[in-house]
Amino acid sequence: MGPQQPTLAAETEASLLSQIDITHIVSDSRQVGPGALFVAYPGVTVDGHRFIADALARGAAAIVCEELKLLPPLDPAAAPPIILVPNSREALAYLAAAWYNFPSHHITMVGITGTDGKTTTTNFLYQMLRASRKKVSMINTVNAVIGDTFLETGLHTTTPDAPDIQYYLAEMVSVGTEVCLLETTSHGLAQRRVAACNFDVAIVTNITHEHLDLHGSLEAYWAAKASLFESLATSIDKGLPKTAILNCDDRSFEFLKQRLAPLKIAWLGYTIQDHPEASLKARNISYQPDKTLFTICAPNATVEVASNFIGDYNISNCLAAATAAMECFGLSPDSVRQGVAALKGIPGRMERIDEGQPFLAIVDFAHTPNSLRRALSTARKLIRGRVIAVFGCAGLRDVEKRRTMGQIAAELADLTIITAEDPRTEDLAGIIAETATAMQTRGAVEGEHFERVPDRGRAIYRAVQLARPGDLVIALGKGHEQSMCFGQVEYPWDDRQAMRAALQGQPLLTLPTANATC
Repeated sequence: MGPQQPTLAAETEASLLSQIDITHIVSDSRQVGPGALFVAYPGVTVDGHRFIADALARGAAAIVCEELKLLPPLDPAAAPPIILVPNSREALAYLAAAWYNFPSHHITMVGITGTDGKTTTTNFLYQMLRASRKKVSMINTVNAVIGDTFLETGLHTTTPDAPDIQYYLAEMVSVGTEVCLLETTSHGLAQRRVAACNFDVAIVTNITHEHLDLHGSLEAYWAAKASLFESLATSIDKGLPKTAILNCDDRSFEFLKQRLAPLKIAWLGYTIQDHPEASLKARNISYQPDKTLFTICAPNATVEVASNFIGDYNISNCLAAATAAMECFGLSPDSVRQGVAALKGIPGRMERIDEGQPFLAIVDFAHTPNSLRRALSTARKLIRGRVIAVFGCAGLRDVEKRRTMGQIAAELADLTIITAEDPRTEDLAGIIAETATAMQTRGAVEGEHFERVPDRGRAIYRAVQLARPGDLVIALGKGHEQSMCFGQVEYPWDDRQAMRAALQGQPLLTLPTANATC
């Protein structure tokens, strides 16, 4: 006889905690100690099943896994339970939720997904709910806010791992949170990090080209996004009608509407293009040098708002939040107005850096083709001079973006400095060459329309040195992030610091490429 080998369905995995004396749950064998439950799952680059033997040697009380082929020889009389499950990532999510007494059952949960605009939308809704005196917490790409506590999450993080999410949710319950806003990425959905979260409202900003390196196809990427909305059909009843909020102006609208129809999930739409099926619309849009004015028209109210954000896409983000605020939570027009005005800015989102220079300097997180196009299009509207763009493409990620983003830069920027953005273990010169070739196919001439500067600090400095009064320099792709990956090492890095240093006359030379040439 071998060790215990039951197969558990996702709904019953959590019962394991009441059957075995568990002290903690981990998926990293190095964190295993006596009494630990070790969950092994196949990762993107490393299969956790390879570390089952290490977990057992460290005293694991039980193992959850998907297969047994890497299991070491065990003494049947002394072996701990080995629990086979169809999906270890999903099991980890439910086990973590059970460990913390299923905190999402006790909070209204709003999931915000989309290729671009998630963080801005999350923050708009957060401020609207705060203006109405709701007890609201949130987890987004930039930070986690639990009651009055702010936790920075600026290192390449998206949706946290399942145990971290459940810990954050439990902390929210402990401080009396009524509403949790959870930025929900396609990675988080596909890797089942939010599997045990019971959502009440799901919001989409847009779905464009991104993360095909993980999902394998655009269809799989779209399906991952759709899973957030489909989860509403099985989420427990907490008193708020399950509602999907869709962008009627985005090509995801028809796709998601069709996916929701057989599940009988209610949906609401928003539009800045006067789509006839939208519940909320933006009208009377006026772009000012330092703000955007527009009217939000809802079924039973209108509200005049002044936003500190620029660009049509940020009006759309604001509308997405306002749809949830007014139509799901019943917030007043005044709470929406106050919430929009309260959001002064988000780190690394079209963030202006001012050191007294005679031109605009901006840092933005745009790292997808869609967000790059939006950022550069908005930049052109801000000045009459040249747009000088600094950006790169990440290694070990969707390689198609390198071509597409190069073509967009050739189209919309007057001058582009191609540089590093998390090359990881790929050859940086090769990544830059792919983007350069794409620019050349659109007529860009090296030395006239673009340059190659591998070191990001020197690239930003070069852009600043080339800028003339009335120009705009924009560093794209890193935004709020606090590190850059070379090889397998995360080096401290902040584009905003690099831009300030460049404006003060010195390049920030802290990366391993500081003395490199391309």
